Amino acid sequence: MLVDSHCHLDRVDLAPYAGDFAGLMQATRAAGVSHLLCVSIDLESYPDMLALVEPYPEVSVSVGVHPNDRDRREPSVTDLVELARHPRNVAIGETGLDYFRTEGELDWQRNRFRTHIRAARLAGKPLIIHTRDAREDTIAILREEDAAEVGGVMHCFTESWEMAQAALELNFYISFSGIVTFRNADELRDVAARVPDDRILIETDSPYLAPVPYRGKPNEPRYVDKVAETIAGLRGVSREQLARQTGDNFFRLFRAAVA
Repeated sequence: MLVDSHCHLDRVDLAPYAGDFAGLMQATRAAGVSHLLCVSIDLESYPDMLALVEPYPEVSVSVGVHPNDRDRREPSVTDLVELARHPRNVAIGETGLDYFRTEGELDWQRNRFRTHIRAARLAGKPLIIHTRDAREDTIAILREEDAAEVGGVMHCFTESWEMAQAALELNFYISFSGIVTFRNADELRDVAARVPDDRILIETDSPYLAPVPYRGKPNEPRYVDKVAETIAGLRGVSREQLARQTGDNFFRLFRAAVA
């Protein structure tokens, strides 16, 4: 039971499937991926994203506005709570802080992050956190806003073991993407080997960050198998055991219905 805990299905390259989304989903199922979480990055595309995945009960969704883009519709707590009422919605995000791609005065980014946390607490749904070059502020804001009340996941984790520990203490899971397969990711592989069994997730973040041996090509949910294979080796377990554990963790965190 492979679960891709974070992907952007509305942005995956469909050229290999002659533009047919059904072909992508068929290939995903054939690869043994039983459930997917399609993650929102803006409110403008959210309705189309919902319409795209509607025929596929194995797909859950989230709602949120990514921290990188200031020129998107700014969400209110009310907006997010209302949109999260959709029966396929299991989370708020992705949200967080990104000081790598965004420069200058960043209060707007921190305020957006707080809005998402407050909405998650009202909606009673976990958070999907994006963080890059913002370790201290990310953890500080999660603490200040009582994010541990709902918990969530640190998606596409690329930070230190110390940050992973801080997130674990706040009731968060740690998710690893194809980056864990990259040649220069030794420190990240050390973290992936140390996260507790009941707090680890795997993802593709497709169409981005394809794992080895597909690095540099468009990513797809079916490649989550390569992430599972790598992490299983690091942890000294079988790929099947790692897939089962991360799948169980996903459904515990997001309380998503099994298709």
